[in-house]
Amino acid sequence: MTITVTRTAHPAQKPADESKLGFGKTFSDHMFLMEYQEGKGWQNPRIEPYHALSLDPATTVLHYGQEIFEGLKAYRADDGRILTFRARDNCLRLNRSAERLCMPVIDPDFNVEALHALVDVERDWVPHAEGTSLYLRPAMISTDVGLGVHAAHNYLYFIICAPSGAYYPQGLAPIKILVEDRYVRAVEGGTGEAKTGGNYAASLLAAEEAQKLGYAQVLWLDGLERKYIEEVGAMNMMFVINGVLVTAALQGSILPGVTRDSVLTLAREQGLPVEERRLSVDELFAAARSGALTEAFGTGTAAVVSPVGHLTYKGETVQVADGGIGRVTMNFYETLTAIQWGRAADTHGWVKTVPAL
Repeated sequence: MTITVTRTAHPAQKPADESKLGFGKTFSDHMFLMEYQEGKGWQNPRIEPYHALSLDPATTVLHYGQEIFEGLKAYRADDGRILTFRARDNCLRLNRSAERLCMPVIDPDFNVEALHALVDVERDWVPHAEGTSLYLRPAMISTDVGLGVHAAHNYLYFIICAPSGAYYPQGLAPIKILVEDRYVRAVEGGTGEAKTGGNYAASLLAAEEAQKLGYAQVLWLDGLERKYIEEVGAMNMMFVINGVLVTAALQGSILPGVTRDSVLTLAREQGLPVEERRLSVDELFAAARSGALTEAFGTGTAAVVSPVGHLTYKGETVQVADGGIGRVTMNFYETLTAIQWGRAADTHGWVKTVPAL
């Protein structure tokens, strides 16, 4: 398929102060769109000026939540090149989410082409300041009109861009996390491993309650026994216990994070022992009390790596080591961001230069 490009006649004013970008607050001039019709496949791939979508009130996505999305970034290297990080892996994960939600897949190579084409059009929107990037949000929604619970026959796929700074306002300052023991976000066999809006909607009440108490995120337990550590609302979680990097195994209820996989790959290459296994909240807190837990951090596209300084569960708060950023956490942050911004050798083929078309 050939991607057509229609450029805006009214470019928006770009943010003047890149230190105050925040995350996902401002959007660029253009977006990518294409439609799917059952029996005909994907059609009319195009880049056009950013605009609102017009949906009939009976559009099925509004009633039955058949929706998926992704998140990745474009970076401005010191030499001016625009880079993406593991874009094809995000496209492959989008397809896995699509299959779980009975939605059509997209050829991953074409999807990377679409992402790069849009970033090329928007390359002036990729910010220059240290730690900033152009966040890319691909999304797919069902567009059938009519009520009735079944997989749709028509879909819209689109990509929008947002110049962004740090996901958390405090940057790399360690955050406080509340372990949730009442609500459940996902269970094995459900949609927890898909990147779909319903998973995030299910997390909102607990997150709102936690934020009122001063916590940045909720750490979810498994949905069956409410005993084993899973992930937080926007990140996979990792812990350094007795010198071993421990994280929840992928068993169908948590998102298979691209940053998670990157960190585990780097850890194994660096000789850091890794365990993907069930970790009970009781074991975690016992390790914190004894000093065996020396670091805790989240991993995700938005924040990259986010250190955790304190954990609270059933009224008990434990501090992780000295409450600061640990050596392992900082190493992964510095190593990953150096690769993403083209400042370190990429031995895995993760980084691609966006071609100027």
